[in-house]
Amino acid sequence: MNQEEPPKKIPFSLEVLFLSFLGVGFAPFAPGTFGTLATLPFLYFYAQFNLPSFFLLPFALLLTVISCLVADFVQKRLHVHDPSWIVIDEVVGMLLTYIIAPGSSLLHFLFIFLLFRFFDITKIWPASFFDKKIRHGAGTILDDVVSGIYAGIVMLLLQYFFPALS
Repeated sequence: MNQEEPPKKIPFSLEVLFLSFLGVGFAPFAPGTFGTLATLPFLYFYAQFNLPSFFLLPFALLLTVISCLVADFVQKRLHVHDPSWIVIDEVVGMLLTYIIAPGSSLLHFLFIFLLFRFFDITKIWPASFFDKKIRHGAGTILDDVVSGIYAGIVMLLLQYFFPALS
């Protein structure tokens, strides 16, 4: 859960544009849900090429590191911690969910969306640790990394028992 809300007016910068996933984080309600939804078209497009999901792993790792650093920089500059408009963490989390449990059906994408949102909202340990105890920008991002890993593992199990979810 977000501990602080952003100032009334957020100065435009490339960092804010990046962290808000091109402005998606400024949705009038449920920005985390919108950030998660905004990731789905990219993943669906990737899935259409039938490329192995692990090809996305270097990108996901780089995006995670950059997101942690940029989030820390911006949060210090604006004197906020984990404001709701930062949704790049949802993008990273969904990317990891897909890498662990790839698929191409619309049902698959519905399930990874629902699973990721569930784990992102419930913040099962160690996600809760990163969310509550780490004040660096890494805390903002890594709780969603953990949630994405949890969602991916559960989806992988569901795919094993219900192949139609692939």
